[in-house]
Amino acid sequence: MKLAERITKMRDSSPDDLRNQETEMKEQMFRLRFQWSMGQTETLKRMRELRKDQARLQTILREKARSAHSKETR
Repeated sequence: MKLAERITKMRDSSPDDLRNQETEMKEQMFRLRFQWSMGQTETLKRMRELRKDQARLQTILREKARSAHSKETR
């Protein structure tokens, strides 16, 4: 899946779905770190992608929380 498609999918998801995705990403990162420590070097690229996806996901969650908060204060 292309980057733009992943971002669009994240933005269209509910906050609960995003939190579930975040949990899955953390588990996947743990497994990748373990593989990396065992000497499987092909995991480096995937680890970098996953770290960036986690940051994007957290940014989108913050945006959704901020917009929900601003709607409540109006």
